[in-house]
Amino acid sequence: MNDVSCNTVARDPLPCRVIGVLDDGAASLASPALAHLRAAQLVIGAPRTLALFEDEIAPDAERHVLGALPEVVERIRLAREANQAVVLLATGDPLCHGIAAYLAARLCLQAIEVMPNVSTLQLACARVGLPWADARIVSIHARDAGEWLPGAPPGHGLYELAQALRQHDRLLVLTSPANTPDRVARLLLAEGLGEDFELAVAERLNQAGERVQADLRPADAARMQFADPNVLLLWRVRERRQLVRFGLMDAAYAQRQPEKGLITKQEVRAVSLARMQLRADSLVWDIGAGSGSVGLEAARLCPQGHVWAIEKNPDDYLIAAQNRAAFGVSNHSLVQGRAPQYLDQWPDPDAVFIGGSGGELAALISLCLQRLRPAGWLVMNFVTLENLTVATQTLTAAGAVWDVLQLQAARSKPILAMHRMAAENPVWIVCARQGDAQMDKEMMDGE
Repeated sequence: MNDVSCNTVARDPLPCRVIGVLDDGAASLASPALAHLRAAQLVIGAPRTLALFEDEIAPDAERHVLGALPEVVERIRLAREANQAVVLLATGDPLCHGIAAYLAARLCLQAIEVMPNVSTLQLACARVGLPWADARIVSIHARDAGEWLPGAPPGHGLYELAQALRQHDRLLVLTSPANTPDRVARLLLAEGLGEDFELAVAERLNQAGERVQADLRPADAARMQFADPNVLLLWRVRERRQLVRFGLMDAAYAQRQPEKGLITKQEVRAVSLARMQLRADSLVWDIGAGSGSVGLEAARLCPQGHVWAIEKNPDDYLIAAQNRAAFGVSNHSLVQGRAPQYLDQWPDPDAVFIGGSGGELAALISLCLQRLRPAGWLVMNFVTLENLTVATQTLTAAGAVWDVLQLQAARSKPILAMHRMAAENPVWIVCARQGDAQMDKEMMDGE
């Protein structure tokens, strides 16, 4: 917390009262909150909120329209230095995706006093009769990033919601004039979740035009328009599948046939993913995605992270896209191209997997080593001696810490009434990270 404001004022200043309000105006306030509002010398709020409470604000009080948040912080700081009584009007509970946390982080805890109201989400749940104790709250009151498209990156305004839909059964959504309930319904359809959820939209709560529409199907809501302001409730009507996260059978993936598709076999995939040292929030590059198997399992292993994948072959790109749709992940972006194309648009990764290099192996290795985050891992699969040689020579020249594992699996296959072992092609798994003496010691010690 920033406590500069508290420590630089000689006397004990009045706290800024952050008062939660609803759209029925003064009727929504308890008597202490109403008394503070009437005694305030400076009242800050959105234009609509200031107009709603105009009769309760002292005639000589200063009104300040809620605009850029840094300016609001500075205005409160100056008012407190002058020992003015300040009230900031916020909707519902100011600590539930509201302004109170922002103010506390930039002033100090003693600089504000939060007087919460019922959240509009609580109010909507009460109208519908939806228990909300175990619901996930998501705010999409963000900039307009347009309609949701599968594979959209983390910067999209609906990204957090898309991830939450995969992991929760009930969601309470704070919408915005751009990110509307009908847009969310179209997201559900785009992600193949149109039959999994029902929704309710509470419009203009506590206003004369209040309307609550419940038990809506996404296919219907996607074509509707809703009055602003509104909040959205989502609940699952089809049981959420508990998916295998790691080590899927090769047959689970669509592949280019006959047996010429690019897929990292199950045994090699398992070891490669283990060597990538993934965390729940890892950012991953999948270069030469082939059928997409490594990147898609990485996406499942990193539910708070994201995978960026690239594949140059048009047929394999389509198959990888087909597998992504079938796997039900929303944290996986896939593009068609030849690396290093697009890599300059991706954030620095925690892990990189190279399954195919398109003839640019040395340059790709150098680029990935430069872009890897501290302690990040580069993992590569090779089936030819020539690529193995290029990789180890490039890594050595770059001063990287690296090791090579040769993996050769054999699988049982029927022969008459018995079984034999059929060997798979040997694969070299090359693992590397940026050179560092401490990293080298950790690697030798097994971390």
